[in-house]
Amino acid sequence: MIDGRESESRKLLRRLRDTMADDAAGQARLDKITHLTADSMKTEVCSIYLFRDEDTLELCATEGLNPEAVHETRMKMGEGLVGRVARTGKIINTADAPSARGFRYMPETGEEIYSSFLGVPIQRLGEKLGVLVVQSKEQREFTADELYALEVVAMVLAEMTELGAFVGDNAAMKARHTQAVMFKGGVGQEGSAMGHVWLHEPRVVVTNLVSDDPDVESQRLADAIDTLRVSVDQMLAGASGDKDQVEVLEAYRMFANSKGWRRRMEEDIARGLSAEAAVEKEQSQARARMSQVTDAYLRERLHDLDDLSNRLLRILTGQGGQAGIEMPSDPVLVARNIGPAELLEYGRSLKGVILEEGSVGSHAAIVARALAIPLVIHADRITNEALNGDQVLIDGDRGIVHLRPDESVVAAFRDKIAMQAKAQERYASIRDKNCVSLDGQRVELHMNAGLMADLPSLEGSGAEGVGLFRTELQFLLRNQMPKRTELASLYRRVLDASSGKRVVFRTLDIGSDKVLPYMKPHDEPNPALGWRAIRVALDRPGVMRMQLQALVRAAAGRPLTVMFPFIAQYEEYAHARNEMDKVLAREARLGHTLPESIEVGTMLETPSLAFAPDHFFTEVEFLSIGGNDLKQFFFAADRENERVRRRYDTLNNSFLTFLEGIVIRCRATGTKLSFCGEDAGRPIEALCLAAIGLEALSMRPASIGPVKSLIMRTNLGEVKQVIDQARLRGDQSVRAAVMAYLREQG
Repeated sequence: MIDGRESESRKLLRRLRDTMADDAAGQARLDKITHLTADSMKTEVCSIYLFRDEDTLELCATEGLNPEAVHETRMKMGEGLVGRVARTGKIINTADAPSARGFRYMPETGEEIYSSFLGVPIQRLGEKLGVLVVQSKEQREFTADELYALEVVAMVLAEMTELGAFVGDNAAMKARHTQAVMFKGGVGQEGSAMGHVWLHEPRVVVTNLVSDDPDVESQRLADAIDTLRVSVDQMLAGASGDKDQVEVLEAYRMFANSKGWRRRMEEDIARGLSAEAAVEKEQSQARARMSQVTDAYLRERLHDLDDLSNRLLRILTGQGGQAGIEMPSDPVLVARNIGPAELLEYGRSLKGVILEEGSVGSHAAIVARALAIPLVIHADRITNEALNGDQVLIDGDRGIVHLRPDESVVAAFRDKIAMQAKAQERYASIRDKNCVSLDGQRVELHMNAGLMADLPSLEGSGAEGVGLFRTELQFLLRNQMPKRTELASLYRRVLDASSGKRVVFRTLDIGSDKVLPYMKPHDEPNPALGWRAIRVALDRPGVMRMQLQALVRAAAGRPLTVMFPFIAQYEEYAHARNEMDKVLAREARLGHTLPESIEVGTMLETPSLAFAPDHFFTEVEFLSIGGNDLKQFFFAADRENERVRRRYDTLNNSFLTFLEGIVIRCRATGTKLSFCGEDAGRPIEALCLAAIGLEALSMRPASIGPVKSLIMRTNLGEVKQVIDQARLRGDQSVRAAVMAYLREQG
């Protein structure tokens, strides 16, 4: 039943709707909202504070305070009661504001005569936009109904801000989605690109917030929930064979049938909100709760509720996809996160990828490297800010994104891309030449790959072979285990495309952050140090045997090179090599053609393997230093942790000394050695690795030109002397000394 106070709430909403429809300028709209809110709530003061930047609030409109303070009064996040509301996202309701914790007196506003204070955050789906405040002289706490009314006004303000309703001359009120914004994220894949935004999951924009007919809106909500339930049931029926997927969808169905969830939305409709606004209000509150929850399970459940709300909003608004919207010719994909299969569907049409989440070792990062497109991760809140078609610049080398950039930024970026293009012309001129330093030292440069899409780069980049072919991608991109015949066919095509050049196939490297969608995940406190790679293979040898059989059959009489990942001690290599020998014997018995020759080696990714017995180095046919993992274990610095991963330099003297020790052991035993990883593709790092004796480097195809160019113009013997002198001086890193030497050489 709707009482008189709730009717007043609907009356206020209708007046707000009229204000939204008004053609008045932005400031006039704000002034009108403060006036009608104060009038409706019978308070002397109503004020709107909006963020001028991410740390500063500005008084943008007021009814009751000194009008001269508008656009003059500012405060930092957390400063005063208003700043506290903004920082915490929580309501403050007090009868005696001057005595409340954190109160700060603003003399220019004339607010000293008001005792009661009610402040609510203006936010949309967890994004903080400002604070709405009412004050009165009478000492009293505001009632639950008054609090609800102010929350609704704050929600309407958030939507109006989103829709650009407060466009005006003042900078604090510039329309959302028109301002230039820079995001500082993490480097997922190097490279630079200019393009226009293509949202993987475009946001739902709610334009009708207020309704005159609660019965109609309640029925719309009921119909939408019924449609949602049917879709969840259909998804459940299609996932009957996948236990983990079924568990997730059961949680979805539980929320879709939640009476409490539906009741709260119906109460909001009864008070005057449209069905869409009621769903979004509930979603915003769920997101606010999610930001406060530390328990991983509860956060996941709240994330499920958030996803269901998005589905419900799409049903209600009809904004179910991107039908009728044409992808730009230069798309830069923007998403919260994305799976490898979805990213592959976009293919090489993308100029770049920007993710709010993701990691440097994620499946998406692996695919981005394979497609040679720049990737920036951890670009916080970009999906809230970006719209389809927005111009965007992506600097994958520094992890920086410029959204709707100023012309000066665009001009500087164009110059950078032009310089890179000129450099590429220089690299093309040396593509077919051997990489030989000025003092005659030969360095082999190989490329990393993981998809058939990588193989054209073998010729175009000038790579001498594939130093690492990641075989796990074919497992990660499927919803079920691939068949042996499918793998053999793929590996055969890889060898065909290599035109006789050496391809090093790394066996399945799963675990840690690479979890197969059809394999039950194992919760581990530290997955990077857990059950992964060769440890999984030796405990579950059936998959490894199947993969080795596929490789042998794919070779069909040609040379075959196989490498086992994450070997930490000799016994693991011996067991894995024994499995290889068993497969060769079985294939011979079955009458299959064996490889013309076979090389079996390992990745050296753990410090322990560098100290393995001499007979390991004698038996193994080659070693490839896996620089990414080895560095994180050497420095005890998780490479997924942005706080620590950049603290440790590859050119640290202790790490270079450790690597040189491996070089010396391999020379003594005649073991072939290479270095594979991100650092191999960075010219300065590659130069130093070559100088300490690493004669083969494997990197992404785009890095081969820059690395070859620098090595061919440098005397490696002199670089080695610079490194040795830096050691003798006790320098922590040789980087500064090497850079100084290169500058001297011009």
